[in-house]
Amino acid sequence: MCLSVIFFAVAVYMQRAWINWMRGIGVGEAIKDYGPAEHKKKKGTPGMGGFIAFVLVPAAAFAIILCGGSTRTEMISIWSYPLIAGLVGFTDDMLKSLRKSSEGLRSLQKLTLQIVACGVWTWAVARRGIYLTPEIRLPIEIGAPMLVFFGVGVLNAVNITDGLDGLAGGAVVISLVSVFIWSRDPAVLSSASLGIALVTAFLWHNSYPAQVFMGDVGSHLWGGLLISLCVAARSIVFVIPMGFLFGVELVTSAIQIVSIRRFKRKVFKMSPLHHHFELSGMCEQQIVARFLITHAVGIVIIMILIEMTCNLGFVNV
Repeated sequence: MCLSVIFFAVAVYMQRAWINWMRGIGVGEAIKDYGPAEHKKKKGTPGMGGFIAFVLVPAAAFAIILCGGSTRTEMISIWSYPLIAGLVGFTDDMLKSLRKSSEGLRSLQKLTLQIVACGVWTWAVARRGIYLTPEIRLPIEIGAPMLVFFGVGVLNAVNITDGLDGLAGGAVVISLVSVFIWSRDPAVLSSASLGIALVTAFLWHNSYPAQVFMGDVGSHLWGGLLISLCVAARSIVFVIPMGFLFGVELVTSAIQIVSIRRFKRKVFKMSPLHHHFELSGMCEQQIVARFLITHAVGIVIIMILIEMTCNLGFVNV
């Protein structure tokens, strides 16, 4: 906990320095032309805010090992995927910055890199077993594809949720806090505590009105952490509650795409879902607050249902 407080303070300071440096060299976010008109005023806001957490994670993980909070093997297992995924996101962010555009990697290029990153990590962790719950070890031919599916899906789900000030970061914090409800693994709790500290430091500058945006490097880093914590805790079933809001955003986006391409009509005014409410006249702060409340309630309900179904002993109900 003491380490988390220290790295929170360091991250807050470094994030401010990052914002000032990005403004000094004139690098800011390019806003998509097809987004809500209200977002045009955010053009030029510094991006890639997740890069600060990305560079601090190795030092923080090493500090946890030195303090006896975890072993080197456990830290590598938990943080390798977030860092590899974060590198994919960083590549996308850099291309956007160099082109001064809202478009970085092509969709197929990005998806291919995500699958490769998750596939390599899955191959490494599969040797220790992939568990649906602590009592159910999945056969490799089932567990590996399932883990790649969830691993890539969570990256994209967190990424599309990052569309309003404080939304994705706030949801990640709530998900990581839920780890303390159901996990008893010291390495998982140490990494979750570090994650909370670094995301909260980012939110210090990302809360409305945002002074910095997360970028793909941040969304991929935190999406990767959510899935790796579930794998480390031998309970990938908990990706479902931890990713509740992210899943809703991803599913509604998929519904919108299928509806437009198949039936030539929209189900929502705009996707992801938070943009639908923006165009319905709800203010940004209200959407964020209500979405975060919904995320917290959704996590609790799904965790209780999982507990009642599987009798895992993680949740006191």
